Amino acid sequence: MSKIVTENSSEEFLYSLSNYCALQGFVEDQFGLGLIARAVEEGIDVIKPMGIMVFNMGGRPGQGVCERLFRRRGFRITKLWQTKIMQAADTDISALVEIEKNSRHRFEFFMDLVGDQPVCARTAWAYMKSGGRISHALSVYSCQIRQPNQVKKIFEFLRDGFHEVSSSLDLSFDDDSVADEKIPFLAYLASFLKENKSNPWEPPAGCLNFRNLVAGFMKSYHHIPLTPDNVVVFPSRAVAIENALRLFSPALAIVDEHLTRHLPKQWLTSLAIEGRVDCNHSEETVTVIEAPRQSDLLIELIRKLKPQVVVTGMAQFEAITSAAFENLLSITKDVGSRLFIDISEHLELSSLPSSNGVLKYLAGKTLPSHAAILCGLVKNQVYSDLEVAFAISEDADVYRALSQTIELLEGHTSQISQHYYGCLFHELLAFQIADRHPQQERQPAEVISQKVIGFSNSAMSTLKEAEFFVPDSKESGVIHMDLDRSFLPVPSVVNASIFESFVRQNITDSETDVGSSIQQLVKDSYGFPGDGCSEIIYGNTCLALFNKLVLCCIQDQGTLLFPLGANGHYVSAAKFVNAKTLTIPTKLDSGFKIEPRVLADTLEKVSRPWVYISGPTINPTGSLYSDSDIQELLSVCAKYGARVVIDTSFSGLEFQIDGWKRWNLERCLSAVNSAKPSFSVALLGELSFELTAAGHDLGFLILNDSALVDTFHSFPSLSRPHSTLKYTFRKLLGLKNQKDEHLSNLIVEHKETLKNRADHLTKTLESCGWDVAASRGGISLLAKPTAYLGKTIKVDGWEAKLDGCNIKEAIQRATGLCINSSSWTGIADHCRFSFALESSEFERAMGCITRFKDLVLRNAQMNGN
Repeated sequence: MSKIVTENSSEEFLYSLSNYCALQGFVEDQFGLGLIARAVEEGIDVIKPMGIMVFNMGGRPGQGVCERLFRRRGFRITKLWQTKIMQAADTDISALVEIEKNSRHRFEFFMDLVGDQPVCARTAWAYMKSGGRISHALSVYSCQIRQPNQVKKIFEFLRDGFHEVSSSLDLSFDDDSVADEKIPFLAYLASFLKENKSNPWEPPAGCLNFRNLVAGFMKSYHHIPLTPDNVVVFPSRAVAIENALRLFSPALAIVDEHLTRHLPKQWLTSLAIEGRVDCNHSEETVTVIEAPRQSDLLIELIRKLKPQVVVTGMAQFEAITSAAFENLLSITKDVGSRLFIDISEHLELSSLPSSNGVLKYLAGKTLPSHAAILCGLVKNQVYSDLEVAFAISEDADVYRALSQTIELLEGHTSQISQHYYGCLFHELLAFQIADRHPQQERQPAEVISQKVIGFSNSAMSTLKEAEFFVPDSKESGVIHMDLDRSFLPVPSVVNASIFESFVRQNITDSETDVGSSIQQLVKDSYGFPGDGCSEIIYGNTCLALFNKLVLCCIQDQGTLLFPLGANGHYVSAAKFVNAKTLTIPTKLDSGFKIEPRVLADTLEKVSRPWVYISGPTINPTGSLYSDSDIQELLSVCAKYGARVVIDTSFSGLEFQIDGWKRWNLERCLSAVNSAKPSFSVALLGELSFELTAAGHDLGFLILNDSALVDTFHSFPSLSRPHSTLKYTFRKLLGLKNQKDEHLSNLIVEHKETLKNRADHLTKTLESCGWDVAASRGGISLLAKPTAYLGKTIKVDGWEAKLDGCNIKEAIQRATGLCINSSSWTGIADHCRFSFALESSEFERAMGCITRFKDLVLRNAQMNGN
């Protein structure tokens, strides 16, 4: 245009151009408003926070379309003036007629200047052709950005490579309270996605920032001096309650009738009350008795039944003062019960919170060790189904055990859900003036007698033996090669889909339905048959779904068979809930894969077997099962009527596939003949792994056995992904299933990066005295510290003779590198290294491995060992 239009252009020439303009890449282009839209977005970048934009707008697209152009970009608008002007006779509006023909949209014209009722483009066109004159509205709008600093951040993010998301942007809100909640979160999310190229790992107990905000809120608004180490985060209140009950496994628990809806059905129907007070009970089904919420009735039940655990809320009239809470603390202490008090309905995320008796008590007294506070956060203005819960305990042992329980049974809580509520807490803390008065001294908690129930035997032994997340120390950060996730950069297409899922409004159910996309994915990837008999169940994490399957196995009185060299988290989780497990022997020379003959020998000795198979890529070894491998294994399982759980959650990133044949499970299953109806195949999967969306998890489980489906649903506390996450993955799956070139290239690059990392790690380890088992896919490999076994190490006063178990601690103490030991892999003297780290962290990890060799082997040579 700059070449066409010169300073000497005549008025007639400029007028002839006034009806036309190049497309600007905005959704408003279809209404001829693309240039206005571009001006608005460029204006957002330069305008001062309290500045005002004034636009005169032709009204042909319709008043609603014109006003929405501003409102969906976060503007408050005022119409200053309006008139009608004649439509130029030489303007061809047939294009507008065509738009109306192919859509429901109607443009706005008027007959002459005196008509008050608008007519559509088709009517106006016919009227003009018959000699009539038409006009359209001309309005002047005053536009001011609401929450300008946050809106500027949102548009800065969109300009930085995410322009395609702007068509979905909707910052129009009828309710200011909704805008005040959502816009700051979108600004935060934009900053988070921009700054974190690879989604950071947070402790399973909850994001440290979120726990800090919860503790800060309690201190600022309720004068309770908590720290992040008093707060454990859960996906939901229901998950928190069930996990707590599984941790203690009481013979008898009394639970508020309003809080039992998501507990296992078996707990609510068990009648095994006799002999319940024996602390050494067999840890079978917990018996739950429903109780009224009114404190005097509940106290009478506690006094008579003497339960080991009590979970209850507070009636509204009793929640105002601390008297009812103190009475519950007293009676549970007297009978030796653990108390979990739920304050979800009474915690207000407000700058003017009402009186809360439980929090009032905590402001003056330390929480006794036998009590904990539960709170489910669901009171937000935007998403009724977005939940995060937290538990508060001032007992270090209980806090640690709850943190480890969430790590074993759930994995972690959705980071974005924590970020959402974290923004609410942050806004409240920013509003609050810091209290300069010293914190009042709290009375210490009473000493609780030893008769209070401790952790269950299975939980205690598992918590003692399992390997858990190691947080950063105050001095230095930990390099994690011990985690089941990728830290490679998240592609912009993933971040765009995530952001779009939140900036949109009125998303329909069909847009969040990932079922058909998952069926297409598993058919293309594994040849898994999709039929009307199958049911797809979604979970926040694959681990949460797996643990529900373990409970189904227990309910079936089955035995869960793991191959030697399985995922250590999964094995520990099964032991935590006291499942009966058995190990299938494997060998190094076959890549620690299950061999059909060995499987048959094992199944001979087991009744009601459940066989766990990780594949095609085996976690943690990185070996691959071929199509013929899985067909032979399924044939053996069918012969013995075993239930098979195929875990594909670490598959899809195979990088060494020479001679490997892709699975065709449909053909395998059709070739298998089983006379035993118990034989079935459940397919477990995780979408983030092969879609390169690390840190944004969505697990799925496909079941084709109706009896197993019914049993699974009898454990209803499953933490499920939020609709925004399902929207995100539906978009990504659509791209993958349609073989989108850009996403396909990204996945190929991802695989090539992993292959290079595996090669680099293998060479480094071998040069440092480790024997490496080759990896052909996934994100980890196994290695044996051959040169280190039996050597002695001294680090900061800590001394040990190295073996496959304590070498983990030795490396961590000496270098800050964290790996999984042989106690995690289950294979004697073999450790696990996860190599999908951010590039600088990976290089640091290689340096740590070399430094450890210098520390141990050189010292050993100097000492003549």
